[in-house]
Amino acid sequence: MTLSAGDATAESGYVPVIDLSEADTPEGRLLTAKAIGAACENSGFFTVVGHGVNQELIDRMYDTCRAFFELPAEEKTKVAILPGTNGFYANVGCASMSCGVETPPDLNEVFAASVRDVSAAPEGAGAVTLPWEAVNRWPDAPGDFREVWLQYSDALENLAVDLIRLFALALGLDENFFDDKIDDSASTISANYYYPLTENPLDGQLRKGAHADWGNMTILYQDDGGGLQVERKGHGWCEVPYTRGSFVVNLGDMMEFWTGGRWVSTMHRVRNPLEGQSAARISIPFFQIPNPDARITPLLPVSSTATEERMQTAQTPADWFRDRLTDMFA
Repeated sequence: MTLSAGDATAESGYVPVIDLSEADTPEGRLLTAKAIGAACENSGFFTVVGHGVNQELIDRMYDTCRAFFELPAEEKTKVAILPGTNGFYANVGCASMSCGVETPPDLNEVFAASVRDVSAAPEGAGAVTLPWEAVNRWPDAPGDFREVWLQYSDALENLAVDLIRLFALALGLDENFFDDKIDDSASTISANYYYPLTENPLDGQLRKGAHADWGNMTILYQDDGGGLQVERKGHGWCEVPYTRGSFVVNLGDMMEFWTGGRWVSTMHRVRNPLEGQSAARISIPFFQIPNPDARITPLLPVSSTATEERMQTAQTPADWFRDRLTDMFA
């Protein structure tokens, strides 16, 4: 079922709001880590406030993305994704394909970039080029687009480091356990533009199809347009409430694997606008991905068949993404 706005608010405990500013003392840090750990075991989703990312930078990033997406189509396609590159694409796939479910194309446009901002793609780059090895194609307009994106990426990388240290504490590990596994991270960042709908969607067509993310964690900025939903097993889909100045954090499959299945990577989607609500919506997910060659093996006793199956093959982020991209494009 799809919950109403009132029901979504009632269900907000499934995606708790956690104030990171309370983690400024040893005791507060442990309590914050405990709250994060509980959310990661329950839903794999939580919202953070008091995160320290400057609101002015968040607003600049949002405004820059909106200005780009509102350009004429011919301007945006100048930086369309080509083999071995990151950039702009629209209506060319569905997120649910990553889970083996084919639907009509998602109703959005996307601009994607790697935080590494490499200058040349690897030789022989093709459809399965790993995203952090691809060249970013930056648009000419808005004029400060690349500068703002890289500043925002740096700020989100720092937030991801703080969060993953809290993850370590929540797992009973040394706070710096993950440091040498993310000090050359392969993180990526995207902006999703959910344009106003002028026609009725096709059967099964959503702004973003149901999917789970692949990396360690996703740190998402969303505006107040609404529509992000998380699956609550046995209870359908519930809305993730909007909180001004917050980020929504969700685990990816890699962190679920790393914790032996104790923590969960949960399916989520973006529903279509409700009747009478046709405005555009923008969300900006930052995908935190460890070093490409980091060895990832479960830290806790394996609790799921899927994790046991994945243990049969070598596991690094490079292996992980290459296998999944090959399956998708095959």
